Amino acid sequence: MQRMTAKATSSSTWDEDVLKADGPVLVDFWAAWCGPCRMVAPVLDQIQSENPDKITVLKLNVDENPDLAMKYQITSIPAMKVFNKGEVETTIIGAKPKFALENDLAAYLA
Repeated sequence: MQRMTAKATSSSTWDEDVLKADGPVLVDFWAAWCGPCRMVAPVLDQIQSENPDKITVLKLNVDENPDLAMKYQITSIPAMKVFNKGEVETTIIGAKPKFALENDLAAYLA
């Protein structure tokens, strides 16, 4: 089994982890009961481990952090948002294969 490389974030660490981060941060909004979320998790871990100096991948459990899910208008999961300098730059909805996610993230992975 692959070790999870994506780190968890929460309401209490959000500002430090995401808004004040150096460089782009992809936040995976997910929940334990969400099948597609479980499918996309290892792909995000792979992207993180292959691009450690280009993008940071964090996971946010929407059930445990409903305030942030509401603030960022998460209505369906998995939803991934790329934050840069505290602003949302890219939103990706739904589970996708690795090549499609890498396509969506090309600007950050180049």
